Amino acid sequence: MTATSTRRGLKVALFATCANDVMFPQTPIATVQLLERLGCQVEFPLEQTCCGQIFTNTGYYDEAMGSVKNYLKAFERYEHIVGPSGSCVGSVRHQHEMLARRDAGDAIGDRVAAVAARTYDISEFLVDVLGVTDVGAYFPHRVTYHPSCHSLRIAKVGDKPLQLLKAVRGITLLDLPSADQCCGMGGTFSLKNPDMSVAMAGDKARNVASTGAEYLVAGDNLCLLNISGVLNRTRAGVKPIHLVEILAQTEGGN
Repeated sequence: MTATSTRRGLKVALFATCANDVMFPQTPIATVQLLERLGCQVEFPLEQTCCGQIFTNTGYYDEAMGSVKNYLKAFERYEHIVGPSGSCVGSVRHQHEMLARRDAGDAIGDRVAAVAARTYDISEFLVDVLGVTDVGAYFPHRVTYHPSCHSLRIAKVGDKPLQLLKAVRGITLLDLPSADQCCGMGGTFSLKNPDMSVAMAGDKARNVASTGAEYLVAGDNLCLLNISGVLNRTRAGVKPIHLVEILAQTEGGN
């Protein structure tokens, strides 16, 4: 499949996520560039904020409901909602409905469930909705891919990021040993269990360095942050990059 198979003029709402907005703005910017290049009309609902995953994972369900209601307000009017984070998309799809039905019953629960079902990780939106694996990207570097736990196990994006990477011109894709092992980030896990998190990140970083890659790519920036912290301290020379930042690059520029 190539970029010519996309559906022109499709309206898409960008779910930037709070971590990307505050720490990694280049990722949502690249998401907009990519989607617009493929013919989509991208809108950014200003009401959006955190998905509430940190509250939910810690057991603060009442506090998380504010995020759920806000997400509903921001995105209910859109048919397609796209985010560059398997973790946050996974939270919306697998936590929001549970929280809404617990708090307010079926009336709001049904609405929340419907919006959650229209929320996609960028990789699955490209492959499953636009029907494209070749997005016209060019990235002449050696890369290895880390499938973040939430992308793999919660959002269940499967091999879609790899399908997209394999179609990038100029890229050399290197296998990552023990790729499906957690990097130790896990949202609040790294805060509650710092020693274990550091050990897990160390294992992941050593596997990344062993590939000889120039770049470590993933679909979640916080996982990249955790692993790259170790890579930087050990002077491994491997740079982190989000999947969509590769896909947004073309030969000669965007």
